Amino acid sequence: MEQLSLFNTEDLYEFPKDLLEYREHFLSREEADQLRAHLLETVSWKQRTQKMYDKTVLTPRLTAWYGDDETAYPSGNGELETCYWTPELFSLKQKIEETFGYRFNSVLLNLYRDHNDSVAWHRDKESRYGKRPVIASVSLGQTRNFDFRKKDHHQSKYSLPLPHGSLLIMKGDLQEHWEHRIAKSVTAMKERINLTFRLVNQS
Repeated sequence: MEQLSLFNTEDLYEFPKDLLEYREHFLSREEADQLRAHLLETVSWKQRTQKMYDKTVLTPRLTAWYGDDETAYPSGNGELETCYWTPELFSLKQKIEETFGYRFNSVLLNLYRDHNDSVAWHRDKESRYGKRPVIASVSLGQTRNFDFRKKDHHQSKYSLPLPHGSLLIMKGDLQEHWEHRIAKSVTAMKERINLTFRLVNQS
């Protein structure tokens, strides 16, 4: 399978600006280090279950859900309780909102403990996110490749390394036409925390 890089030279695929925005150094090294240490120490990480091929399996990562009191993680299984914003998470939410002009009321935290943890190909198409959701993804810790492929064209995939302190914003019709994942790796890796800020419709 061919794999190309994003945001690179003229002979490589470049995602349209109406689908993705990327800031490699959105957080300084000190800011990212402090937030990573805080989250590893204070978050009550949980391992969820999910249905796959009529079987219930453990997800290969740990998660937590923070946000406004009235938001809930739209998974349908009731396994993730809503924790109210910590000052650190709320401050990061405000920084993203003030920089880019978007609004969020919740954040999903994922902890990839090592190279064996992953998330399979998917689209964030939950109806409570709306038709063209904006999702702001902050990465902390180990750099992992974020892979994309068109939902109806799997022959080629595109990959963007997401380093410590980086921010990737997915928007527009991306969730309609593209799938994304974090794949397992054959190379040993340390922890990575991913924060995906979302606006959940509360109606």
